[in-house]
Amino acid sequence: MTTTPLSHTPHDSGVPESARDFSVEERVVLVTGAAQGIGRELARQFAAAGAFAVVADLAIDKAEAVAKEIHDAGGVGLAVEVDVADESSVAAMVDTVIEQWGRIDVLINNASIFATIEKGPFDEIPLEQWEKVLKVNITGSFLCVRAVAAHMRAAGFGRIINISSDSVTRGVGNYLHYVTSKSAVIGMTNALARELGGHGITVNCVRPGMVTTEVERDQSPEARARAASQQCIPRNMVPTDLVGVMFFLATPASAFITGQTIACDGGYTHSS
Repeated sequence: MTTTPLSHTPHDSGVPESARDFSVEERVVLVTGAAQGIGRELARQFAAAGAFAVVADLAIDKAEAVAKEIHDAGGVGLAVEVDVADESSVAAMVDTVIEQWGRIDVLINNASIFATIEKGPFDEIPLEQWEKVLKVNITGSFLCVRAVAAHMRAAGFGRIINISSDSVTRGVGNYLHYVTSKSAVIGMTNALARELGGHGITVNCVRPGMVTTEVERDQSPEARARAASQQCIPRNMVPTDLVGVMFFLATPASAFITGQTIACDGGYTHSS
């Protein structure tokens, strides 16, 4: 595994500049919540495309298993333990990556509480659960952005990609803590884009639909089929469906796109 700090730009492979704009090769890509589900697939796919993937997760054993998958497939991956809701833990994660590669090019704020959330009427949500969901899903993203921002400013390049949810536009009932947290992610994206745009850093948001992963969730086959039937592309969404838009937002090619929330949901929702 590479241990020498890298320069601020990927090496010149002789590929024309315009083509390299669409490449993630040798980009240091930090994915939180990457031990399973969407995050795991994103880390694997970025590594397969030549990026140096940081598999960051509280479940370090699972993160190390993903890093091994990446290594066995010929890629470069680094497992790092992190609790995104803890400021010191986030700082230690960033220090580890900087020590390893000297920079962080891309931050994907994927970590969130979702599958384990107890659904119920808003006035029956325990305050402790409400605060836990918001602390991980929104404060965690804030802490990660704050920790990487100085390094991205110094490099004059950065791509921050936050992950929201189509539940924000649909207003899913009995899910107020989750929907509120994912709504806040969109607002945070818009405000950060204003603050960081002058430093060569873009901040965008991707809003997935109902994604079928290996993580067990309260989604029956009937619910998945019903959601798919309401999409323009009538099939179940899988993690690889997010890869194209995530790659694009991570590259120099998206340099003039910031403060945007992009729906990737098979056409389930439409923007006006």
